Amino acid sequence: METKNDYAICCIPVSPMRLEPAHRSEMVSQQLFGEPCLIIERGKDHWIKIKGRYDGYEGWCQDGHVTKIDEDQYLGDGYELTVDWINEIEYNGNKMIIPFGSALPPLNNGKTRWTNNVIQFNGARWNFDVITHNEDTVRDVAFRFLNTSYLWGGKSIFGIDCSAFTQTVYKFLQVPLPRDAYQQADVGEALGFLQEARCGDLAFFDNEDGRITHVGILLNDHEIIHSSVKVRVDKIDNLGIINQDTFERTHKLRIIKRYF
Repeated sequence: METKNDYAICCIPVSPMRLEPAHRSEMVSQQLFGEPCLIIERGKDHWIKIKGRYDGYEGWCQDGHVTKIDEDQYLGDGYELTVDWINEIEYNGNKMIIPFGSALPPLNNGKTRWTNNVIQFNGARWNFDVITHNEDTVRDVAFRFLNTSYLWGGKSIFGIDCSAFTQTVYKFLQVPLPRDAYQQADVGEALGFLQEARCGDLAFFDNEDGRITHVGILLNDHEIIHSSVKVRVDKIDNLGIINQDTFERTHKLRIIKRYF
């Protein structure tokens, strides 16, 4: 059933976005608390199709995972990100734990309102005003995910896929990236050689059919942090990734891109 676009925002800690309107359907991505979206279609049994404001990604979720907001709140700037692994807020007076990287709207004395819902938060927030695009910042954010399990479609500190990992780290740098690895590979400036790489560049890897299927963040010209089984640091050379525990070559290097 088609619908006019409604403005909404994720109001639970982590909401799965599915390929089809069914719990058994593949999870293609997630929303974290505070991420705005458009409701673009309504289905049966309280399923809605949404389109994320940040990256335009589409998927199905339960309508109770979002709450309506007005256009100004949807379009508004000034959202901040939580910086602790887990963060306690009050939502309509009830305690809620939201993960690292959740979005917070502009707060007045730690409080704001989404329609009839009241959010209270007094914890730490990422300070975009002092952000610098350097090795320390990249490592600070990326290493908070170290040992987080790989999860297809996952976007949170408790399970994340390779492209969501790079997208999230770059979100803290205020450098927007598309959601999927092949989409990320279509933007940025290509480097000619691995030896030119610096911390924060992205390396992309392809499969036997030549399709880009994996991405990670280069720490230098011989190390990469990426989500494969878990978020881990491995060796890399001109051919690809070498698992530092098993010494197995796991991914074939295709291209290196720079975004800042």
